[in-house]
Amino acid sequence: MNSIQDCYVLSNGLKIPCVGFGTWKLPGDDTTADIVKSAIDCGYRHIDTAYAYQNEKYVGKGIRESGLRRSELFVTSKLDNPDHGYEKTLKEFNITMDNLGIDYLDLYLIHWPIPIAYRDCWKEVNEETWKAFEELYQEGKIKAIGVSNFLEHHIDALLETAKIAPMVDQLELHPQYTQREAVNYCKEKRMIVEAWSPLIKGQMDHPVLTQIAEKHNKTTAQVLLHWSLQNGFLPLPKTTSKERMIENANIFDFELSPEEVEALKALEAYGLTGHHPDFAPF
Repeated sequence: MNSIQDCYVLSNGLKIPCVGFGTWKLPGDDTTADIVKSAIDCGYRHIDTAYAYQNEKYVGKGIRESGLRRSELFVTSKLDNPDHGYEKTLKEFNITMDNLGIDYLDLYLIHWPIPIAYRDCWKEVNEETWKAFEELYQEGKIKAIGVSNFLEHHIDALLETAKIAPMVDQLELHPQYTQREAVNYCKEKRMIVEAWSPLIKGQMDHPVLTQIAEKHNKTTAQVLLHWSLQNGFLPLPKTTSKERMIENANIFDFELSPEEVEALKALEAYGLTGHHPDFAPF
């Protein structure tokens, strides 16, 4: 990989840019449209949003006003937790498409495997949800389908009835939380692994991380993003600053040594920043 526009290839042959632009916590107003346009101006071609972020309308506005052809951008959204199940999935997908104002999605993900509303029947509900995903995929309304926050047992349950295997799993991944078993499982299943919160939600003042960044004349954020790529992940950084967007794209001109990769393992003592998928309170 030499730039954020270089691509991984999904199991169905679809190309996906190797760095995405995340939109979690961006506001539901024109500010987000302007931020998305800035990201696209800075070279980002992969935009990640979700129904739950409540900003799809403005992410879509930024995409439509970017001046690029639809085919030049890779757009992801995700199914909200209350709307699992066949009929609810189809209904929410249509709302997402209306919100975004585009005619197809490149990637659609089940956001969480065990929403609190379906905790006692999540396997059966995910089966029905995936049936809707497969139908939308076969109709060409989605170019690729996948999951988010799914661990091995969640995917195993899905594969018991799935006709089409998930192509992507989006997980919390950074040096504090490496999820090696889940990552290895996904790679065995030919699933691209996306990394959410690759910048540890801004918690980037660890001495080891700072020392490595100084050695390479990079920011700690650049080191974290390169760590993702060096592990074969697809990071989804978010920032509202154009300067940071440019910095976060400038991550291809250095390499972490085996010793530096090993030193970063010290961060694992701090663990995850989000919720465990089996117990997420939403």
